[in-house]
Amino acid sequence: MENFKFRCMILVVTLILISSCKRNPYNIDVSSVDIDLGIKRFETDLFSIDPEKIGDNIPRLRDQYGSFLQLFSYVINAGEVGDTTFKDYLLSFCTDKINNEVYAAVMESYTDIGWLEDGLEEAFRHYLWYFPGRNAPGVYTCITGFNNSMITLKDSVLAIGLDRYLGSNCDFYRRLNIYNYLALRMNSYNILPDCMYAWAKTQWDIEDMNYQVDNVLTEMIHEGKLRYFERCMLPGIADSLLLGFSSDQMRFCLNNEAQMWEYLVEHDLLFSTDQMVIRKLTGEAPFTSYFTSESPGRASVWIGFRIIESYMKHNPEITLEGLMNETDVQGLLGKSKYMPR
Repeated sequence: MENFKFRCMILVVTLILISSCKRNPYNIDVSSVDIDLGIKRFETDLFSIDPEKIGDNIPRLRDQYGSFLQLFSYVINAGEVGDTTFKDYLLSFCTDKINNEVYAAVMESYTDIGWLEDGLEEAFRHYLWYFPGRNAPGVYTCITGFNNSMITLKDSVLAIGLDRYLGSNCDFYRRLNIYNYLALRMNSYNILPDCMYAWAKTQWDIEDMNYQVDNVLTEMIHEGKLRYFERCMLPGIADSLLLGFSSDQMRFCLNNEAQMWEYLVEHDLLFSTDQMVIRKLTGEAPFTSYFTSESPGRASVWIGFRIIESYMKHNPEITLEGLMNETDVQGLLGKSKYMPR
């Protein structure tokens, strides 16, 4: 009898696991993917240098940080690393009073980034599983004078501006008059999804995709593809965090998906090439003006993500790489059999 109960229990657990796998198609086994993604702390290295020896350390920084150092120089408007003026720009950046206060705040918040390193390694295990012919980038942290959250270079660099992730209530953001709807996404838990979204944008830049036309639908589909990629890299992420929505904004989308889609179709907005219309529907904003003030900005991007999910569900033979390289937007929409909830 006990043996029978045990067998029944095993059967139930197995069925639950099978059911769970069916419910979440993003869950894959990446344990066989080998990766060692060490994060280099550029801000710690830079601000620990004796200011009088900045010039002497530039060759070492160039050797250690490679192309990232030049990217960083562009972000802080220091010009070419090889120019004779670069030392003076870098010295000014490192001795600036506010920058040193920011560095202290970063070190207080991010003394240990082991959790971030682990999270990125897991995400890039998924990346290498889906794209075995590609490479993981070198990953760096830095402070950028609040200029950039992410700095990327295709196939080689992913850098995180930690000064843009000091918490939504950070006093620096208030003093800089950063809009509240943007500051709400400047938290430590936004770093991982922002990293994978930034990496996706670098690998599949919309300007390089050669879509047939740049209209609202194209932007929605392209952004939906980027968010789908992000979800594949971070399979456990919630939709709200995936898209940077609050719980109330996410609830609005879930409750009004059909109405939003109907509005886009009835007002002939999907095929609009007006850049202002495109920005209003897919760009950063406190809310989507075509809908209501309760909607999130970029609400139509979520619809794009839903279309992509439906497309991949109804076309299981399509790989993630095939999806990301697809440029027939209208064909994709038709094959998605998208039906808003």
